[in-house]
Amino acid sequence: MAYLLALIAGTTLGLLGGGGSILVVPILVYIVKVDPKIAITMSLAIVGLTGFMGTFRHYKNGNVLVKLAFQFGAMTMLSTYLGTYLAKFLTGQMQLFIFAGIMLLASISMLKNGKEVKIKNTSNLTIFLAASVVGIVTGLIGVGGGFLIVPALVNFFHVDMKKAVGTSLLIIAINSLIGFVGNIINSPGLELDYQFIAIFTALAIVGSQIGSALTHKLPQEKLKKIFGYFLIVMGAFMIIRETLL
Repeated sequence: MAYLLALIAGTTLGLLGGGGSILVVPILVYIVKVDPKIAITMSLAIVGLTGFMGTFRHYKNGNVLVKLAFQFGAMTMLSTYLGTYLAKFLTGQMQLFIFAGIMLLASISMLKNGKEVKIKNTSNLTIFLAASVVGIVTGLIGVGGGFLIVPALVNFFHVDMKKAVGTSLLIIAINSLIGFVGNIINSPGLELDYQFIAIFTALAIVGSQIGSALTHKLPQEKLKKIFGYFLIVMGAFMIIRETLL
């Protein structure tokens, strides 16, 4: 069951430029019964490697803005590590609550009506601040940050949805792998199942290729709405699950 869901998680990551972590963490915690702290670290490794592989098809289709992706990646390194350090002071449940709340906030920007707020002349300071926020969130709650990166690229950097999805995959890969290393350094006692990570990642990569292929064929507005509603459903599920069960 977990491996079937790995395919779905990979497809989601390739299709929407995010969401892979949103699925991977619940799969590991609620189905495989992994401790939340360990699940978050494993998720970063899985999503980081899957993101790198998923980037290739998007790049082939001209949907990856490499310069912007590496600007983000370079500036998130320190903030991502800072996030992993701060995560030591939170329980796994607290991290999941923060995670769900941020997903719901991100969904608002993707589904809102009317004109979107855009920055016509994006300064280096703007990119740095946006990248820093994404990095801290990545390290703090153990996600690639696609649900923050895609709205940021669309709403603030005037990037069309398909390019935002493709570019976010590369950013996610960079952020996730930095976060994984940061967690290993800050929490050296974590016991990780590397064989499970390898199998799960391989299946997720297959799914990401499927998702990347579908992205090229779907209308941008429909894709944007799918992403927004997806965030609402997953955010609500995690809040209810952690509160009532």
